[in-house]
Amino acid sequence: MGLKAATFGGDRLEKLRNSGMVSRSRMKLWMIRATTSVLLWTCLVQLTALGETWGPRVLKGWPSCFSQESATAGRVGDVATALDVRSLPELPPRVLPPKRVYKNNGYLMVSCNGGLNQMRAAICDMVAIARHLNVTLIVPELDKASFWNDPSEFQDIFDVDHFITSLRDEVRILKELPPRVKRRVELGMIYTMAPISWSDISYYQNQILPLIQKYKVVHLNRTDARLANNALPMEIQKLRCRVNFGALRFTPQIEELGRKVIKILRQNGTFIVLHLRYEMDMLAFSGCTQGFNKEEVEELTRMRYAYPWWKEKIINSDLKRKDGLCPLTPEETALTLRALDIDHNIQVYIAAGEIYGGKRRMASLRAAYPNVVRKETLLEPSDLRFFQNHSSQMAALDYLVSLESDIFVPTYDGNMAKVVEGHRRYLGYKKTILLDRRLLVNLVDQHNSGSLTWNEFSTAVKEAHAECCMGNPTKRPVIPDRPKEEDYFYSNPWECLKPLDEG
Repeated sequence: MGLKAATFGGDRLEKLRNSGMVSRSRMKLWMIRATTSVLLWTCLVQLTALGETWGPRVLKGWPSCFSQESATAGRVGDVATALDVRSLPELPPRVLPPKRVYKNNGYLMVSCNGGLNQMRAAICDMVAIARHLNVTLIVPELDKASFWNDPSEFQDIFDVDHFITSLRDEVRILKELPPRVKRRVELGMIYTMAPISWSDISYYQNQILPLIQKYKVVHLNRTDARLANNALPMEIQKLRCRVNFGALRFTPQIEELGRKVIKILRQNGTFIVLHLRYEMDMLAFSGCTQGFNKEEVEELTRMRYAYPWWKEKIINSDLKRKDGLCPLTPEETALTLRALDIDHNIQVYIAAGEIYGGKRRMASLRAAYPNVVRKETLLEPSDLRFFQNHSSQMAALDYLVSLESDIFVPTYDGNMAKVVEGHRRYLGYKKTILLDRRLLVNLVDQHNSGSLTWNEFSTAVKEAHAECCMGNPTKRPVIPDRPKEEDYFYSNPWECLKPLDEG
């Protein structure tokens, strides 16, 4: 019994020893595997993140602004998706720039105001300002209180992660304040102000930076046109371009739907985008009432008085129109396009909200161009269900289609017209027809009164717009003390453009 017990005890001890050795071996193997997995996973995450900006273009999926190459890629992609994905080669990892290291002088919060493209330009300005001041920028807040009443947040319209990571070598951007700083703000330890319009960078260096250093957090509650067009360091101008043309990418949902609209249009041939700025808000703001009845004029006037930040209240519509300060009416636009010999059968995509006056005001344009379309007529209601009541997201779709169009024609020089014009220049001087409204309304009136025959009218319109389309970049003229009258930086960012002969 004792021997058995001893034998049993020895066997058990040996088993325990063996099992211990096995366990230790297994533990070592497990640790090696775990360590290797963690390292591989860390590398994968880093490499994936690094590719958001600097990887080869083909690796980025569809870009935020479409080009002829992207349209071709889309058609090829349709074929590729039918192939077995196992036959496709693995894509190499993408690389991001390293973070810029700098002493943080504080935090800059901004609340953008206006429509989508006004806010877009402002975001570019605020990034450049934050970079120059060596501060941390908090992801901008979008306007929710204007006429459009759009509740969209930044991340509902733009790819916020791409925005942050693609600029990490320039400026630190956070989605929200760090907890410690956030508590200071909740206790009221923040300085809120509206910066002076059209300021040069020295204003921000000498006036705003000391406030940030004193209060740690400064909130700019107005951002429209707060940075000058000209007389800025070249690195600031180029950074404004980099943000506009690279960092401000729309969300995948918006870009996917934009591609769908463009694909539908391309399947039916060439198309022109008409930015027909004839919505109720524009007409009320501008006081332009050409062709409206008494009730409509009164409605527009009431709306103008309802918004206190629209400073001009008493407006002479006829005088303003003759000075070229009103958007062209749909009727004037139809005559102009015909006079320019725009093909009667071309698709005319209306990039705008609801046209005030509805079918009555659109009748002449539809008679002249029967292939008038909108996103609402090209897409199914289900495609737009998440975009309804979100005017900025709808405007983002129009922006994408406008970039890709064969011809872009704005009927008013508002923010979308200017920003799209500049973006199309950047994409290779795509054809944009900039209409001389002051001349056109005079010619239209002469033609309508019988003073000009159709041939005379058409010839005059063609001659006036012979040089209207994009050519080589030209410098923006500087108008001292009148920056509002200068060419807008975002419509002609010549600092970022290549001459045509450089391709």
